[in-house]
Formats: sequence, C-alpha cells, structure tokens
Amino acid sequence: MMALSSIFLLLVLCLLIVQLVKLQLRRRHYPPGPTPLPFIGCLWHPKFFQLTRELLIEMSKIYGNIFTLWFGPYPLIILQGYQAVKDGLTTHPEDVSGRPLLPFFKTLANNKGILLSTGLTWKQQRRFSMAALKNLGLGKSALEYQIQEEAESLVEVFRKSEGKPMNPSFALNLAVSNVICAVVFGHRFSTEDKIFHHLLEAMEKIFNASDSVMFNLYNIFPWIMQHVPGRHQKAFCSRDIVQSFIREEIKKHQEADHREKTQDFIHLYLDEIEKMKNQPKSPYDEKNMVQSIFDLFLGGTETSGTTLHWGLLYMVLYPDIQAKVQKEIDTLLTPGQSICYEDRKKLPYTNAVIHEIQRFSNIISIGMPRFCLRDTKIQKFHIKKGTTFFPNMASALHDPNEWEAPLTFDPNHFLDKDGNFTCPEAFIPFSMGHRACLGDNLAKTELFLFFSNLVQTFNFHLADGSKDIKLDPIWGGTLKPHSFDICAIPREAHISGLNGRCGYWDWESKQLGLPPPTFA
Repeated sequence: MMALSSIFLLLVLCLLIVQLVKLQLRRRHYPPGPTPLPFIGCLWHPKFFQLTRELLIEMSKIYGNIFTLWFGPYPLIILQGYQAVKDGLTTHPEDVSGRPLLPFFKTLANNKGILLSTGLTWKQQRRFSMAALKNLGLGKSALEYQIQEEAESLVEVFRKSEGKPMNPSFALNLAVSNVICAVVFGHRFSTEDKIFHHLLEAMEKIFNASDSVMFNLYNIFPWIMQHVPGRHQKAFCSRDIVQSFIREEIKKHQEADHREKTQDFIHLYLDEIEKMKNQPKSPYDEKNMVQSIFDLFLGGTETSGTTLHWGLLYMVLYPDIQAKVQKEIDTLLTPGQSICYEDRKKLPYTNAVIHEIQRFSNIISIGMPRFCLRDTKIQKFHIKKGTTFFPNMASALHDPNEWEAPLTFDPNHFLDKDGNFTCPEAFIPFSMGHRACLGDNLAKTELFLFFSNLVQTFNFHLADGSKDIKLDPIWGGTLKPHSFDICAIPREAHISGLNGRCGYWDWESKQLGLPPPTFA
C-alpha cells in the first residue's frame, strides 16, 4: 500500500514538473509578469483574484507597462498607462477589435448584441445601431431638445426637495435613463413608475457582478460556479428581468396601430427584421434585438448617472469651484434662456469642470477585455491571435506622465494659460479604436446639459449627516461614491436674500463677491 502511495505521489510530482516546464516555455511568447504555477496560474496569491488598480500599478512598476497575468492556464496581457493603451488600441485597431467569449459573458449575452459580442455579430449589430441612433437624432437638435426637457424635469425633482436633505443618485439615474428610453422605446417613464425603479435596480446588480471575485472565479471554473450562489447569479436573474421587460415593449410595438407608430430604435429594428426575413441566416432577429436594446439601456444609464453623482459630490466638497461655475454661467449666458450644448463653447471653465469630473471620478474600474483576431504587435511585443488583453482605460486618466496632478481634482487640467478650454489626448473615458463607445456624443451632451442646469439653478452643500463622506469609491463594474445626502438650495433665494435665511446669502456673497441685497 505504501509503495502504491509513493508511486502515485511520484507521478503527481512528475506531472507538476512537466506542466511547470511547459508553462515556462509558454511564458516566453508573452510579455513578462509574475511567475505562474501549473493549473492555478497567478492565483497562488489572493490579491490576484481581483484586478484592482493598485495591483496593476504595483505590477507595472516591476514588469513595465505591458505585462502578463495568468488566471489558471489562461494568459491575460495588461496595458497600463496612456501610451500603452493608445498603442494597443490604435496601431492595428482591426486586429484587436474582438471580445473574448469568457464564460460569464457567454452566459450573460451568448455572443448577441453589441457590448459582449465579437466577430461578424458585433460588426453587424454595431453598424446597424450606429445608423439607427443617427436616424433617431443622435448629435442633432431633436435629441438635444429631449435632453433639455429631461434636464428641466430633473431640476423640478430637486426643487421639490425644498432644500431638505436628499440622496441625488436615483434622481440622476432616472433622468439619464429616460433619455435612452425615449430613443429606444419611444417614450419616457414617470419617476414614480415602480417597474422603472426595478429595472434600474436590476441594472445596478449586473454592473456590481461584472468586476468581482465571483466574476473571475466564474470565468475559470464555470462548471462549478454555475451552481454556487453569489453576485453572478443575481446578475443573471437581473438580466432576465430586464430582458423580459424589453420583450414586453417589443410586443407592444408589434401590436400598435401603424398610424400610431413613433420612430424609435425598436421600430427601426423590427423594420430591419422584416426587410431581411428572406435572407438566410439573417443577423437581425429578436435575440439580437433584445440584447442590443439591453446593451444600449445598460450603457446609456449607468455611466452618465454615476458621473453626475460624482459631479455633485465634488461641487459640495469644492464650493469655490461650484461658485466659479455659477459665476461664469451667470455672466456669459442670458438669464432665463435654456442652456444648449453649443453654449459649452462660451463656458470654458464649466466645460473644464465637467471634463475633470469625468477624468477624476474615472468610473470604469479598469475597462472591458479585448481579443486579438489575428497576430499583431503592441510596441515591442508580438501578440498571438486568440490572446486576451485588458487595456486599462483608468490608468490613462490618472497617468502621472500625462497629467500635472493626476490624483487632484483640478479643472486646470483642461484649461490653457489663457483660460481657454483644451482637451489633452490622454482624456479617453469613452475608450479608443474600433470598439469606442458608440454613445459618446449622447453622453457628452447629457453631462453638459444636466450638470450646467443643476449648478445654474441650485447651490449644493452636504447635509449634516454626510459630513464625513470620503472620495474613495465603492468597487464594482462602475465605481460609485459612497451614499451621501445633499441640500439643493434654489439660487433665487440667495440672490433675493429671502430673510437671509440659514445664512445662505452670506455664503454666496463671499464666494461671488456680490454686494449685500437691499430690501424695500
């Protein structure tokens, strides 16, 4: 019996040695990185179970801005810093336009839609979606008018708080989501609609699962993790909730009287399905339509809503910047006139603040993985077809080689010496290359109109119970600020000096240099 045990242990040891030698030979074909072990790769240390920004910075200091981490037997190349990200995504953009069909992505989307698909499916769905969004007014005044209306509705939501403490997060997400809903579904939702609330909660659960330990474990051990409870299971349930709602919306569109039809994404997609129905293996079917809508709905809500949430936090933490934005808007825009996107050219400081909110909040934890569709080269490294890599978008926005004070909130990052707006190359919150965000123009318009309308109308300050709020984010698919309450005080109350209540006039007079109000 002892002899059999010894033989078994010897065989296991020999197998490990063989695997170790094979792994070391494989490593020669990839950029440097920490030593992987057979079967487990770099997972010999708990810190490698989740890709955090701190870990990637630590690894880049040791191995350079292009390095390899091994998750089990799978190599993952990391591009760290703006130059590495730019070279990786733009030198040979077609070569790196794939998306790896990771087990988590496959379960979530099954290579359908836009965000998580790859190859021909991705090309066809993205091409159609870009054309459809353009037809629906993306970048045109009609859609800007819709955003202006939502901005006015958002202002009214804040006004109803009557200066009392409120958490701004949900109101911001509702307003942003209603813009994409108008584009996709042809109508907006009431802020009191409970179904709409459930949809936003479901999307948040999906984002929370997309950058967690469970996400990485699912990709390495899918046959085990599909039976284990956790965030990944909540994400799959939430996906079913959102997709069920989308199918109901599609059904309503199909049943609607043709004369009542308003043009929206669903109608355009249904028309495309009808047009291509006789073509064998048409890429336009209900599954791709549902997933494409899901992707637009998801991407069109979470990112802009979270960025605005950070924006209000920065305004209450830096009241001098808030006051300077208000002074610029008051001075350079006509009072009572609706703010339009073109006004950003008149408001260099306000525009700089909005861009710095995007840069400093840096809400995408790392970015989405890419997949090499053919052999390619990134800087001095030859990358094989089939390799997965992560362009760390976050590292570009905080790259000390590109920004004067990357870890400081400073709108001067976007202003030249004469105070004119300027946008550095390293500002890439919407990614680069062939898979750059297709809704970037929509997001830019939303951020400018929502932010400028809110700051023009209200003075924001932290509610008493939120005084200890910190700037470190809550980790997830998007990085959110910790929960906080603010008070939105209508600025007409300051200017008119209504009884000087709560000392608000004194605060504003110090910030803006206004003379004391006179009373009749």
